[in-house]
Amino acid sequence: MKRLVKDESLCIGCRSCERACSTAYYKVDDRDKSCIKINEKPEGGFEIKICTQCGICYQVCNTGVIQPNPKGVYMLNKKECVGCLMCVGYCPEQVMVQDDSRSEPSKCTACGLCVKACPTGAIKIEDC
Repeated sequence: MKRLVKDESLCIGCRSCERACSTAYYKVDDRDKSCIKINEKPEGGFEIKICTQCGICYQVCNTGVIQPNPKGVYMLNKKECVGCLMCVGYCPEQVMVQDDSRSEPSKCTACGLCVKACPTGAIKIEDC
């Protein structure tokens, strides 16, 4: 199984990961369209919200368009998605992305672009 892991102590809040994600999938630098979120903590430092491949999106999808691939990454079949957004509402990390220009949401595919963009190694991809 492939998944992203984080070390928030290494995050400097540069948001390079968010830019890499939104630029790759939406062709714009827009953190609202990124499947990874960096938030400033009130007590200082940064919170990294990433898809943990927990499978809740798969469990709540009543159309079956979210399925695990052979590597254990939950993938969304956008062509078959009806846009009910149940997966968005139930995502515990709040990283399922829905853009008004599209009816279907976007989901992390563990592609690793955010990992490559992170200058400090705060995000890694691992096989488990």
